[in-house]
Amino acid sequence: MLQNYVPILIFMLVALGLGVVMISLGRFLGPHKPDPRKLSPYECGFEAFEDTRMKFDVRYYLVAILFIIFDLEIAFLFPWATVLDDIGMFGFLSMMLFLGILVVGFIYEWKKGALEWE
Repeated sequence: MLQNYVPILIFMLVALGLGVVMISLGRFLGPHKPDPRKLSPYECGFEAFEDTRMKFDVRYYLVAILFIIFDLEIAFLFPWATVLDDIGMFGFLSMMLFLGILVVGFIYEWKKGALEWE
């Protein structure tokens, strides 16, 4: 019974070994030139050690919402389109409801000005 899992175990060991070898080769053979600017923490375009209560521009969040809207739409539209004949009218109406909710999010983004770049 356990003999069926031996190829999976071998595959996992080879993958782990190959990953360790590649990372080690990159570490030892690659250039290593640390400098204070490269080693400094960086996040979201702001210095990491400023006041934690500073105000963020709402456009960061609006762009994130916009990305999620379009990402979800594409992630669900392709599988839905491939099985549309099988799921019938219920599947069609369900997707139209989903797309309607996404359009509401898109209109919110539009009204907030996230699509206008300075």
